[in-house]
Amino acid sequence: MPRLILFNKPYDVLSQFTDRGAETARPTLSAFIDAPGVYPAGRLDRDSEGLLLLTDDGRLQARIADPRFKLPKTYLVQVEGAPDETALDRLRQGVRLKDGPTQPAMAEAIEPPALWPRDPPVRFRKSVPDHWIRLTIREGRNRQVRRMTAAVGLPTLRLVRWSVGGWSVEGLAPGEWREAPVPR
Repeated sequence: MPRLILFNKPYDVLSQFTDRGAETARPTLSAFIDAPGVYPAGRLDRDSEGLLLLTDDGRLQARIADPRFKLPKTYLVQVEGAPDETALDRLRQGVRLKDGPTQPAMAEAIEPPALWPRDPPVRFRKSVPDHWIRLTIREGRNRQVRRMTAAVGLPTLRLVRWSVGGWSVEGLAPGEWREAPVPR
């Protein structure tokens, strides 16, 4: 029976089981997950937090990670500055990045979500306000969400992947994981 694991990846943890090439060891998935044979379905940058899916089924891994299947990925993004309708509309229409235009995203300003504290905390600056955006994309380019928010003048301070498809990180503390039913 295939396995599917939902993991709440903490900040500063690599989305792999071993750290190759670093002079000083960095935290990896092996510090949190003891489930032989499972591998990440997609990636989540070291400086991002939230839902990472792992499976031992290659077809399921491809269905989750491959952009051709267009699974929606929803992020809660703390940004520097105030997102006005112009910036949100640009995200909704797609943003031109150095590697080409993005597909349209769902974007809305939200109240600060009730999330776990980040370690280390996001820097606070009295002179620059910060706000939150819920952003849903169906692509998975390298650092795409950070590049999109920067392109509309809203640099990302904190990035939490909340859901992929129908799976969510809700109810999982950072570093916790649980098995989920495998879809047919």
